[in-house]
Amino acid sequence: MNWNNKISKVAVIAYTKMTAQFYASQLKKLFKENISLEVYSVEDSNLTSIVCDLIIASTYSIYEIVKTYVSNYDDIVIADITLTKDSLEKLRQIPTGTNAMLVNTTLEMAVETIALIYNSGITHINMFPVYPTISTIPPYDLAITPGEASLAPPSVNNIIDIGNRVLSMRTIIDIAVRLNLDDMLKNEEFQSCFGLLAQSDVGLERLWEQVSVLEKKLDLIMQIFDGGILLLNYGGNISFINKSAEKMLSIDKKLIIGAKLKDVLSEFYDSLVASLEIAQKDKIITFNSRLLSLSFYPLFDGAEALGTIILIREFTDMEKEQHKIRKQIIAKGHIAKYSFNDIAGKSKQMEMLKETAKKMALSDSSILICGESGTGKELFAQSIHNSSNRRNEPFIAINCASIPENLLESELFGYSEGAFTGAKKGGKLGYFEQAHKGTLFLDEISEMDLHLQSRLLRVLQEKEVIRIGGDSVINIDVRIISATNRNLKALIKQGKFRQDLYYRLNVLSINIPPLRQRKDDIPLLIEQLKERFHSTFKITKEAMELIKNCMWEGNVRELGNFVERLTCLDVDEVDIDIVRQFIDENEYFKPTLKDEENKLFLSLINQKHTNLKNYYSILKLLEINKKSGVKLGRRSISELLQKEGLIISPQEVRTILKNLESLNMVNILLGRSGTEITEFGIKACELLGEKYNSI
Repeated sequence: MNWNNKISKVAVIAYTKMTAQFYASQLKKLFKENISLEVYSVEDSNLTSIVCDLIIASTYSIYEIVKTYVSNYDDIVIADITLTKDSLEKLRQIPTGTNAMLVNTTLEMAVETIALIYNSGITHINMFPVYPTISTIPPYDLAITPGEASLAPPSVNNIIDIGNRVLSMRTIIDIAVRLNLDDMLKNEEFQSCFGLLAQSDVGLERLWEQVSVLEKKLDLIMQIFDGGILLLNYGGNISFINKSAEKMLSIDKKLIIGAKLKDVLSEFYDSLVASLEIAQKDKIITFNSRLLSLSFYPLFDGAEALGTIILIREFTDMEKEQHKIRKQIIAKGHIAKYSFNDIAGKSKQMEMLKETAKKMALSDSSILICGESGTGKELFAQSIHNSSNRRNEPFIAINCASIPENLLESELFGYSEGAFTGAKKGGKLGYFEQAHKGTLFLDEISEMDLHLQSRLLRVLQEKEVIRIGGDSVINIDVRIISATNRNLKALIKQGKFRQDLYYRLNVLSINIPPLRQRKDDIPLLIEQLKERFHSTFKITKEAMELIKNCMWEGNVRELGNFVERLTCLDVDEVDIDIVRQFIDENEYFKPTLKDEENKLFLSLINQKHTNLKNYYSILKLLEINKKSGVKLGRRSISELLQKEGLIISPQEVRTILKNLESLNMVNILLGRSGTEITEFGIKACELLGEKYNSI
């Protein structure tokens, strides 16, 4: 967490744009919203005057170039590059004395990689640099490469890809300290990252120096923190108490340090919970005739329990009022009713999606849920809330399309007394205030007008609201989950949705597949719907196959209507003839295009007829891999098509993907994240496969 609430501006500079983007993505994954990144590369010649809080130069030679574009050399960090443990393990398996090529983009990069491998302790292989412009290729059958397998000579039969070189632990720590973000180094993401890196010279003296600084900062924070802090070791003995806690508990530190909490403060201990190994937030207790709000968190080093930290605050009148309001909100029904157990679906896609959503629930980051109408976006939103640490707080859902624009603003932000004609006496709480400590679900976020989008962006950035007609700033703690059935990137291009808001909402994302992409879930959904309607009818095998092969453009909502119709028939068995009474096969078995989609599809047919086979093949490959959750880059697409006998170079693939993106059939993701096919792209692929099956 960035205690200064300042987003640091960081520039990453390398010889190639791809390398700079890779290092930038590594930093973004670690530092998240605390930094904004700019990417520069020598090959793009886009170096200009650089004004940033910190500049990361990929090599010393890059540092020499960058110096001419900055005013302060101290703002430049020369990156130390390392390999992952998995990469080194691959190399250790190679027999001693083996001759191998080291394939990279340039001679300099190849030599650097060889030096890096040798410095990591791998010295039993004889490696020779190979790069695209080399005149004589060594006669070896093994190629080792850091993510550049496509550059290996055709004569090589054995390629070992050790993956991209990554920023070392020393470099990451250096960046965190320079940006005053060293408090983040104990986060799970950093610890996980450090665990994957190969052990190299990380500057232990400097590392211990930083640990010492962190300990001094922590001690200072605990002493000046306005609330009380109590630290227990694993055995339940008190190891630290600050002055505020002494005052609140009416106890002298000298009398309790080293003693067990339950022995010296038995009444306080009994007011907690049966186990201090379970985290809990804002528990209200009465102690010495005072209302106290307690939050306690177990401390772990990996799987080893270290103790517990207890935060103590006075429960003020304002907090009493907020507590009362939250109770009223829950009484009004602003709660999440559903959990992941209520989401029917045993397909691989849904199982993976639910597991991903469960992990996202543990975070407080904003989530964007995408999916067609009727796929269950609110069901996922409620399940995420009920699996989060906010499960005991309000869950408020609001449909941005169902409330008029002028009313939506007052509903979200509230208003003060006299703000406008007809305003209630005393004003009104907005949904943000009502959802304090809980979750606010904004459905159909794409329908929110630009003015409200600006206000929402400010709330997400500042974590505070001002009521309409008011002048008081109200701090809020709300997790935002938003949902849409539209392509927000397309709306950004049309100027109908703010790009900065999109990236604030889309910190984490879930894409719920439509029913036609998970047909095996349909029988399970039907059984669940039958229970809702108290139905007992059975469906024949032939009828079920017909139902499974329908398009179900309304998804689960449309399927529910269908089961309700069957229930009204009051029959024991539903056969294929009965199903056909309610299904227009001509309508259901072919993808239907909207007017705008039809224009784009015809544009593809008319303009790309000479190499339509290439377009179809790429769309089909993306569709197949989407079902397994894999996103492909242009090199991977080129290699996979080549195995099928279709020769399309990575450059040609890139051009085709750009054209498909302009037609809204694919989304090209940032960096090396690959490309994903859109729902419209899937429809277009199906129509191409039917109409041009001979291409």
